[in-house]
Amino acid sequence: QCVYDDLHKCLQSKRTSTFLCVCVSSLLACVFQEENVRTVLMNPNIASVQTNEVGTKQADSVYFLPVTPQFVTEVIKTERPDGILLSMGGQTALNCGVELFQSGVLQKYGVKVLGTPVESIMATEDRQLFADKLNEINEKIAPSFAVETVAGALKAADQIGYPVMLRSAYSLGGLGSGFCANKDKLEETARKALAMSCQILVEKSLMGWKEVEYEVVRDIANNCVTVCNMENFDPLGIHTGDSIVVAPSQTLSNEEYHMLRETAIKVVRHLGIVGECNIQYALHPGSLEYCIIEVNARLSRSSALASKATG
Repeated sequence: QCVYDDLHKCLQSKRTSTFLCVCVSSLLACVFQEENVRTVLMNPNIASVQTNEVGTKQADSVYFLPVTPQFVTEVIKTERPDGILLSMGGQTALNCGVELFQSGVLQKYGVKVLGTPVESIMATEDRQLFADKLNEINEKIAPSFAVETVAGALKAADQIGYPVMLRSAYSLGGLGSGFCANKDKLEETARKALAMSCQILVEKSLMGWKEVEYEVVRDIANNCVTVCNMENFDPLGIHTGDSIVVAPSQTLSNEEYHMLRETAIKVVRHLGIVGECNIQYALHPGSLEYCIIEVNARLSRSSALASKATG
């Protein structure tokens, strides 16, 4: 049964690759149709499956427009949806949804965010909020500082000690991130990162540690399922999007597997995520020491691999 009894029309914004769009759109179309909910889809890719007139109907209305606050606001004015789904549209949809929430557009038109609340999305995307949330439950993260200026990044690195890892907030595919072994490299990387993001995280380098991921699904009743875990072939230092990823993991012991699984469920519940998410770890190759790298409260490339690997 639909959790929102007053939901009659839902807007979905997406900018993910076609292989994800086909699966997700077909599934959501069936789910919403069963609940007699009209669906409005925004997709900037005019060559995608939504242009097909034959086969499974992807949505009741389709808008081939950029997923930006300006265009989404215009669609909301026209369609007046009761709800909006952000987590199935990739990083672009998440960022757009956060902007619409902060500017008051969603509240003005009475649009509910379905799935993960915006506050939880912001807690996973904002590096300082994320660190604060994990500290509340005594979970392990690398020593780090969230900064908004190059000077702040240099000061943070002096406190942590080189080498450091620099990560951008609200970014996709590691954009603006990199390892910095000295002040000059950090200054260069920080300037580029801040040109694309309002915030960066300077953290202790964990290069060489194992990188492990867990796909977790949580419902509104607090039930959690770990769909599968995955292990990057390359150690930390190679972005997961550029690495070979194996599912299930091949080098984790039973103790390591269940330790990280329990932590994943604990973190997802504390963040209040509703739906699918991905949690990434750095695991020391010679001990049980680990650090949580990040949580993606959305459909991702790892989600697609988990779906294929588990059938």
